Amino acid sequence: MGGRNEAPKAVGTPKIEETERRLRRLVAVAAPPSLLPSVLAGVGLADAYAVLETAIGRVFVAYGREGVSTVRLADDPEAFEAAFRKRFGRSARRVERLPDGLARAIGARLAGERRAGPRLDLRGLSPFERETLAKAATIPRGEVRPYGWLAWEIGRPGAARAVGAALGRNPVPLLIPCHRVVRGDGRPGDYVFGSTAKRTLLAEEGVDPGALAGLAAAGVRFHGSETTRIFCFPTCRNARRIADAHRVPFASVAAAAAAGYRPCKVCRPTAVA
Repeated sequence: MGGRNEAPKAVGTPKIEETERRLRRLVAVAAPPSLLPSVLAGVGLADAYAVLETAIGRVFVAYGREGVSTVRLADDPEAFEAAFRKRFGRSARRVERLPDGLARAIGARLAGERRAGPRLDLRGLSPFERETLAKAATIPRGEVRPYGWLAWEIGRPGAARAVGAALGRNPVPLLIPCHRVVRGDGRPGDYVFGSTAKRTLLAEEGVDPGALAGLAAAGVRFHGSETTRIFCFPTCRNARRIADAHRVPFASVAAAAAAGYRPCKVCRPTAVA
């Protein structure tokens, strides 16, 4: 007979020991080098980046789960990664090339397709900065608008300086074309990649930076058509159709209005009045 004082037998002990052995074996196996970056990228804590050839040379394009996060000139990968980590608070790892779908979407945007394009990761920007960049993205390829126009269009007349600062924070130049925003007198002005790059991009789109500077020096800010009695910004697609014999220069909105000209409904020049 079994005594009442016998110790109870352990239940399930072999299963527990087997589980522990399996866990030890898992810990002993080294994880693949790509596992951590893949996991971080999957949860939005890291981006990948690759080199892209553009009109101004090679640029680094970083992208992650939320979309393209930054575009910067490609010079020193280590410096780029450090700057990326400082601004965005996460790492970026270099890959051989952009995914095919993303490369096609970027190509379409650079070609002037405003409806087609990559998703953009604008986390970290203020509502004002996002609004400014969204309006800048509507400026057609081959046309320019002044900072004051952009401020007016977003309902912030008089905030041209703040608009300039917001454009300076643009994390995705080229994809959001801040190079199409110029000074109030029409001169090209500054750019995040430098004035030479800005002139190159404008020229590649069919805008003559020298002509813009010449108009600014002559005090011409608008062109009117004697036939339609409409005035526009000089690079507006409607202004480019005006024959030289019927082109009338104006120094201000007031001067155009006094001559009986109406503002173009496409480029909306009265925004800078």
